[in-house]
Amino acid sequence: MLFFTPVFPNHLVPRDSLPSNFHNKMKILNFGSLNIDHVYQVDHISRPGETLSSHAYQLFAGGKGANQSAALARAGATVFHAGRVGPEGQWLLDKLTDLGADMRFTRMASEPTGHAIIQVDADGQNSIVLFPGANHQVTRSDIEATMETFNKGDILLLQNEIKEIPYLMKEAGKRGLKICFNPAPFSPEVLDYPLDSASIIVVNETEGMGLAAVESTDRLLDQLAIRWPDAEILLTLGSAGARYHSAEGTLEIPAVKVDPVDTTGAGDTFIGFFLAGLAAGSGPQTALKRAARAAALCVTRPGAMDSIPTAAEVEETT
Repeated sequence: MLFFTPVFPNHLVPRDSLPSNFHNKMKILNFGSLNIDHVYQVDHISRPGETLSSHAYQLFAGGKGANQSAALARAGATVFHAGRVGPEGQWLLDKLTDLGADMRFTRMASEPTGHAIIQVDADGQNSIVLFPGANHQVTRSDIEATMETFNKGDILLLQNEIKEIPYLMKEAGKRGLKICFNPAPFSPEVLDYPLDSASIIVVNETEGMGLAAVESTDRLLDQLAIRWPDAEILLTLGSAGARYHSAEGTLEIPAVKVDPVDTTGAGDTFIGFFLAGLAAGSGPQTALKRAARAAALCVTRPGAMDSIPTAAEVEETT
């Protein structure tokens, strides 16, 4: 059972309040974003200069970091989420806690909580505008204070929606943490990050082309594997499944066929279940197949975090 404590502004939970077995098991620390998602149902994604009426509006918990923590928790992993929210974001922490994530390392910020404006069209495809807000108030002191309680063998999961990613990688490397990096959303500065320190790199086709500095998906996984030969590379391909490369070889996993309602959060669900499987001792193929089933269930439901299935639901699909 996870041990939960309240989140207080401007400081972290004291070390002596941690459970006695905290340092005796492998943990996943997800230092990532927390967002409030404003979702609009539309006939088609709005074009430049177009004013478009929506059929419906919903409010969801989101952020790639928070979604991946939710997926990890629902998959059965021991996950701790670190980051920042604004004063109006407490409900996000409560929600993630209820899902099974430990939020003790999340701080309050003076900036508003990050939010996203999401259009979802009739085919379930989406377009997203992101405001970072409190996610960009993560500081080096936040990182140092949080890292003190994690050890060699633990996993640090990162996306690209918060500040100080290079510093996080550096501090994780000093402590012997295994880094899993998902460079989403991709931006040119990612190429200046110390990516050689990452043990696992997870990308979709757009992010992969950005990392490889190419304009085609032809042999994309091979190009990424050549650039980072010591890392495990996971290339997610949406309805075409996923491809995985490591020193042991390459795996291809087909997607589970479903009728999609909303693809928001599918990639985050895949990452969470895949990483949870590895952390639990599953081999890559088993972890990938489970992640594919979880992502398939996710896209049959609206929203991001709320669409993530439980481990029991995923097992029922086998």
